[in-house]
Parts: sequence; structure tokens; C-alpha cells
Amino acid sequence: MEFDLHMALVILAAAVATFATRIGGYILITRMKSIPPRVEAALNAVPAAVLTTLVAPAFFIGGWESKLALIAALFIGLRFTHTWMLVAAWIVVMTWRHTIGA
Repeated sequence: MEFDLHMALVILAAAVATFATRIGGYILITRMKSIPPRVEAALNAVPAAVLTTLVAPAFFIGGWESKLALIAALFIGLRFTHTWMLVAAWIVVMTWRHTIGA
């Protein structure tokens, strides 16, 4: 395996860009005396947006076991903790794969 300077520079540029955006957000927030309500609302929406980008493709592209596991996780998550939600989804997927097949 040879050293590829171009690829190393691309990786370095990606690392610098990632670091700059993370530290830039931190510096911007710490310099504010108070966070405006619209910024706070946007920051509060980030976890739901990230979760949606992770779950939606699995639901629409995955098989039936994925769809059923996500539906089970949704209903369990409305009532119980995240751990039980994960366990329920895992049980659905494993049961589906061992009884019906992948």
C-alpha cells in the first residue's frame, strides 16, 4: 500500500473543516450573553432531526423485520425507557429472522 498525498490532504482538510465548525459553534454560543429563543428552538430540534435521518432510511429501505422493529420501538418508547425500546426492537428482528427468515 502506497502513501497517497492527495488522499492525505483530503482527510486533513475534512478534519480541519469538522474541527472548525465544531469549535466555531462553541465559540459563537459562549460569546452570546443570552441565547435568542429562535436559536434555542433550532438547537432543541437537532436531536429529532438527526434521529429522523438515521431511522427513516431503515424504515423505507429495510425489510419487514426493520419496519416491524421500528414500529414496536415507537410504541414501547412512548411508555418505557430507551433500553426497553432497544430490547423490543431487537426481539422483533431476531424473532422474525429465526422464524420467517431473512
